[in-house]
Amino acid sequence: MTYPSITLGAYNFEASDPHRLANFWSQITGGESHPGGESVYIAPAGENGFGLFLQPMNGARPERQTAHLDLTVPWGRRDTEVARAVTLGATVRWHVLDEFPHVQWTTLADPDGNLFCIAEHPPST
Repeated sequence: MTYPSITLGAYNFEASDPHRLANFWSQITGGESHPGGESVYIAPAGENGFGLFLQPMNGARPERQTAHLDLTVPWGRRDTEVARAVTLGATVRWHVLDEFPHVQWTTLADPDGNLFCIAEHPPST
């Protein structure tokens, strides 16, 4: 089977203050910030990383977000990474720990209210 050569270049979202929020996301992902006017690009951290592009909000944030980032960490690291995200300014919204045998996750909001998840998958047996 042939697969397309598609990779995630960058996830784009709006922020009330892209430069302030870039500091949070740079620390979460380990990517380097590259400001450009009112927007900020955060480069991928390493070969398997992904970029983020933060731009100024151009209207009210929707009541319900239809897309968000799912970040994956090694099994046993979710609690540590959630605590680190909270220390950096994230807010825990809810945990999903027992509903699915193949994944556990915590949904958080960044300092600007954008939702994201930190998930871990149990090792294969």
